[in-house]
Amino acid sequence: MKNTRFTATLLAAAIAVTLVACGNKDGKKAATQVAAKVGSEEISVHQINQVLSRTNTSGASPEAVQAMGKEVLEKLIDQQLAVDQATENKLHRSPDVVAQIEAARRDILARAYIQQVSASVAKPTPEEIKKYFTEHPQLFSERRIFNVQEIVAPNQPEVAALLKSLVASGKTPEEIAAALKAKNIQFNGGSSTRAAEQIPLDVLPKIHTLKDGQATVLEAPQAITVVRVVSSQASPVGQEAALPRIEQFLINQRAGEAVAANLKQLRSTTKITYMGEFENGAAAAAAPAAPAAPATPAPDAAATDDKTKSVIEKGISGLK
Repeated sequence: MKNTRFTATLLAAAIAVTLVACGNKDGKKAATQVAAKVGSEEISVHQINQVLSRTNTSGASPEAVQAMGKEVLEKLIDQQLAVDQATENKLHRSPDVVAQIEAARRDILARAYIQQVSASVAKPTPEEIKKYFTEHPQLFSERRIFNVQEIVAPNQPEVAALLKSLVASGKTPEEIAAALKAKNIQFNGGSSTRAAEQIPLDVLPKIHTLKDGQATVLEAPQAITVVRVVSSQASPVGQEAALPRIEQFLINQRAGEAVAANLKQLRSTTKITYMGEFENGAAAAAAPAAPAAPATPAPDAAATDDKTKSVIEKGISGLK
């Protein structure tokens, strides 16, 4: 984020130097924050920087950032031309467009409030961060990469009893699959390779205790899963590399908890009336769903493959 802000600042400086108003007879030039005019509408340097703030510009040279800014400007010009035509054709009065604008407004305001609540959360102390490292060796000092086989079936009493019995007797996934087929029980199966941080935190301790060749049964409300560790490889992560990611993880976790608590409090003090077809489901919806658990702290950027990296929103492509 710091790199993004830095390069955005570079862009602002570069454009401020490049974009100047026409000089007077004395050769003096006044800097302007207007990058271009489309008819009577202005496109500002601030608008360009807003787009760049949503784009990964880390590591880019000042020249590359300036070129990127020019590309953004051209797309903003195209966007303004389309907006002008939409307005001229009165598309902004279309019920569908009005609804979309209102939905975008609500989303922006809700996100802004959630960001405000999240920003008020206290950062974890160095002691808390180190404690997390110590209490989760399966993610760091004892981290492993697992090659697993899985069989997933409906969580019904007879199915659960059968799978637990088969696993306890040391049956292979192939033998378990054959037993399920013999009883006409529907199931899915597959194999995958997962690092410790790609396994849900509530499941990881169970998987971590397994040796190569061992299996366990994991139960969820709707499904039951047999997981067998075919092989595993030790891939520990040192404290120095882990601590910054643990800090961010704990910040995200606390922010999520703060938002959930805040919304719960707001629900308790605000009259909410369910109507029509939603009236019967009011009791089930009375409690807000818990926010999704934040991602487990990635132990090392070099050790995490492309499939586990977040996709960075491209501000420029968003204008296409």
